[in-house]
Amino acid sequence: MTQPLKIYNSLARQKELFQPLSPPHVGLYVCGPTVYNYVHLGNLRTFLTFDILYRYLTHIGYKVRYVRNITDVGHLVGDGDEGEDKIGRMAKLEKLEPMEIVQRYTNDFHQVLEQLNFRTPSIEPTATGHLIEQIEAVKDLIDKGLAYESNGSVYFDINRYNSAGNNYGKLSGRVLEDLLTETRELEGTSEKRNPLDFAIWKKAAPEHIMQWESPWGKGFPGWHLECTCMSTKYLGKQFDIHGGGMDLKFPHHECEIAQGTGLNGTDPVRYWMHSNMLTVNGQKMSKSLGNSFLPVELFAGNHPLLDQAYSPMTSRFFMLQSQYRSTLDFSNDALKGAQKAYKRIINGLKAIKSLTYIPAEVADSSNIPGLKVSTPGVKIDEKKVEDIQKSVQGFYDAMNDDLNTAVAIAQLFNMLKYINMLYLNQLNPAALGEEGFALLKEKYVLFTEEVLGLKEEKTENDAVLSGMLDLYREYKSAQQYDKVDRIRSYFKAQNLVIRDMKHRIDWAYEE
Repeated sequence: MTQPLKIYNSLARQKELFQPLSPPHVGLYVCGPTVYNYVHLGNLRTFLTFDILYRYLTHIGYKVRYVRNITDVGHLVGDGDEGEDKIGRMAKLEKLEPMEIVQRYTNDFHQVLEQLNFRTPSIEPTATGHLIEQIEAVKDLIDKGLAYESNGSVYFDINRYNSAGNNYGKLSGRVLEDLLTETRELEGTSEKRNPLDFAIWKKAAPEHIMQWESPWGKGFPGWHLECTCMSTKYLGKQFDIHGGGMDLKFPHHECEIAQGTGLNGTDPVRYWMHSNMLTVNGQKMSKSLGNSFLPVELFAGNHPLLDQAYSPMTSRFFMLQSQYRSTLDFSNDALKGAQKAYKRIINGLKAIKSLTYIPAEVADSSNIPGLKVSTPGVKIDEKKVEDIQKSVQGFYDAMNDDLNTAVAIAQLFNMLKYINMLYLNQLNPAALGEEGFALLKEKYVLFTEEVLGLKEEKTENDAVLSGMLDLYREYKSAQQYDKVDRIRSYFKAQNLVIRDMKHRIDWAYEE
């Protein structure tokens, strides 16, 4: 029997049974990118985590509304309340309109996600498209006594929030007194009542490019408030899952909880999920260390730390080999291993799609090419069927254990063992029985393509390859081995191999 889905709730600091508010409907919100630069690999790992969650929840029958925003204003350099807007700063540097910067890097984000076979979210709202909601939320928080205006900016009042019985810091585990000790703002130099109070509306300096009229003067919304307003508008005052990278736990997600609770009187989110960070050869990925690279560099192999190019699907498979809450380390050896394993999985996908079930008694007397059985009346091998069933069950159990894709992939490889036996004519389909064969084929295809989102990366047109194989057979039959070798070389140049078997001639991806 399949175990129920459990996910690690960062708020509870433990795995919990997933029970949506209004089954079968699920509300999922993920903090999207701030589009001031090219999307980086750390972002991609986070978005992959929630692409898998979206796919899996859909696969097991939930109706998911997946909201992933675009931050196009209000995210300041340094992630705090001071400094330039990241998009405005880039616009100045490149002498472009801010919305040109937004469009350029939003396009890049979408392109990279398409290459990696991500599903598009149900809704992709932008911060600038929800300024009315944000201004109304600021008014509401002021009316409730949880925010105050100071010199044209509006700040969330953490002391008032906590005095009402709330606990700012409960998600990240930060203690207010410790945070105050760590804060370096000098008394009397800040317009905040408390150094930890955060901006929900910021007064814009005259040179600030992105600014709008408000009851408090010209300014722009606070980064944290944007997500609260967008998630509330599309998912309600309380919804099921909020996701993001671990780096967003504090202060971003902590502030979202405070705002949502302050506005609506209830915790805004049931389950908080956070993906872990990336390292490169054991070191934290960062531009200052020179070990940071972009997806386009990874796909092209255009970086001093890379020995070769790694395709989008190899990169996707590589990231899936690690459970999302584990640290993931990029290295050439690990990527090469992933490339080989991915091609094995895809060769299996290609193989099982080409196979059909033929009962033993039909296959014995048929003229269907490529189908042979050595003895009539093949008996079902119960042990093999049971092992396939266990692998299918094991895949679901792994995914239900907080999306453990690493263990799920191991179950795929066990299924692959039987696919290869069938493909190589070492196992008669009838030995699995019609139900066993159908289970193996259906679930392997579904798990690979629908749940894990892996697909073939074709380097050549199928019709061309089929025609080349026809020529190969003709040349081999005519014993024109020089031409046979030339065709083999052609395939090798495409990183493909010809599988010349007794019962069939076919091609596969070179592993």
